[in-house]
Amino acid sequence: MYTDPIADFLTRVRNAQMARHKVVEIPASKIKKEITKILDEKGYILSHKFDEDDKQGIIKIALKYNKNVPAIKKIERISKPGLRKYCGAAELPRVLNGLGIAIISTSKGLITDKEARTQNIGGEVICHVY
Repeated sequence: MYTDPIADFLTRVRNAQMARHKVVEIPASKIKKEITKILDEKGYILSHKFDEDDKQGIIKIALKYNKNVPAIKKIERISKPGLRKYCGAAELPRVLNGLGIAIISTSKGLITDKEARTQNIGGEVICHVY
C-alpha cells in the first residue's frame, strides 16, 4: 500500500519514460483519470485508455517521444499529503514562464493553471509538467 497515489502515478510515468517504454499501466482512480485526460489534451502523451476490471480499473497510457526524447521533460508533485500547497487566483504559478502547465484541483474539478486564470479561481496545486 502507498500513501500518495498521485505521486505513485507521476513516478510510474517518469520511470516508464526513463526506461523508454511505449505503454505504462497504472491502477485507476477518478483523479488519476482526470490528470491523464489533461496530459492527453495538452499533448504530453500519445493516447490513453481506461480499462475496467472487477476491481478499480487500469489506466493504459501510450507515452510520447520526439526523436527518442521523452515529451515530458519533468513531472513533479507539488502538493503532498504532509504539506498541501494552495494558491489563490492572483498567485497561480507559471511553469517555465508559460511553456509548461500546472495542474490545479479547484471547485470546478482538475484544470490547468491557464484555465484557472481565465476562470479567476484558485485551488490546490497538484503537479507541474513540462
